[in-house]
Amino acid sequence: MSSAEELLRSRGLRVTRPRLAVLDVLAAGGHLEVDEITRRVRERLDSVSTQAVYDVLGALSRAGLSRRIEPAGSPARYEARAGDNHHHVVCRGCGEIEDIDCTVGSAPCLDPDTAHDFEVDEAEVTFWGLCPACRVRRDADD
Repeated sequence: MSSAEELLRSRGLRVTRPRLAVLDVLAAGGHLEVDEITRRVRERLDSVSTQAVYDVLGALSRAGLSRRIEPAGSPARYEARAGDNHHHVVCRGCGEIEDIDCTVGSAPCLDPDTAHDFEVDEAEVTFWGLCPACRVRRDADD
């Protein structure tokens, strides 16, 4: 039995070929859109529908095995890194996304001035800027 199979079972999920393929794609890293995940899954399986990939991603996210992020102006993206309350930096030029670890204190990493009596357990922060490649292009245009 593979570790992916054990992981699915440990979260109460049935082991299916599409779930294993999506886990494999996400494990390769990155912040991937559904179309890219579907393309990569289809390279591993004979056929799989886009809806099946959405269903798998939903199940994996609910089980804490993947994370869905939605930077403003971008389609939803998925990553394997979940459950650690990390943040993201997004390039305004090309849309590249990188992880940023929590840098201040313990999760949720930020203390709001007021939480309106909520018990806060997570903070979602997105930093925006230009990646190195886009800065080079910008500087070359100046």
